[in-house]
Amino acid sequence: MATLQSIAFSSLVSHHYLHQPRSPTGQVSWTIHRNSHSTFHGQSLQLARPWWSQLKWKSKLSRSVTVMVKPTIQFIQGTDEQTIPDVRLTKSRDGTNGMAIFKFEQPSVFDSSSEVGDITGFYMIDEEGVLQSVDVSAKFINGKPAGLEAKYVMRSPREWDRFMRFMERYSNENGLQFIKK
Repeated sequence: MATLQSIAFSSLVSHHYLHQPRSPTGQVSWTIHRNSHSTFHGQSLQLARPWWSQLKWKSKLSRSVTVMVKPTIQFIQGTDEQTIPDVRLTKSRDGTNGMAIFKFEQPSVFDSSSEVGDITGFYMIDEEGVLQSVDVSAKFINGKPAGLEAKYVMRSPREWDRFMRFMERYSNENGLQFIKK
């Protein structure tokens, strides 16, 4: 059994590799020669290219991969909130800014926070990325946590549009509907 401890290829070797003729099986053969500044004594190598790199040489087609992420809300990163919130939206008359207020009654984060960790913020996660806020407040009744309120401020039409895309995905996933008052 052979073990590989360390091999360092210089950029000259990498450059040399790219211009070597390839066999139909995708193998490349070259010789690394001793460099006057190195103690490495070269030997002939025969390497097989991975199957995915062979595809690159045969086809110039690029493929995009779309990753679909279930839209979720989290208070502790990595722990999805199971309680569906009541959401109230406000928007300025000129449409340049607005606020979303999320109210959670008996959120599931209270059940897992002692095991998982502290509430670190308010995270809205979907396939476009993460929207976050640190404006989170808790409501206590008789010394016990009863609810959470999180505020997300939007300071531009672009932020408003991004938030609305998240809310559309989140509401479709959780059966929410928009009621204009």
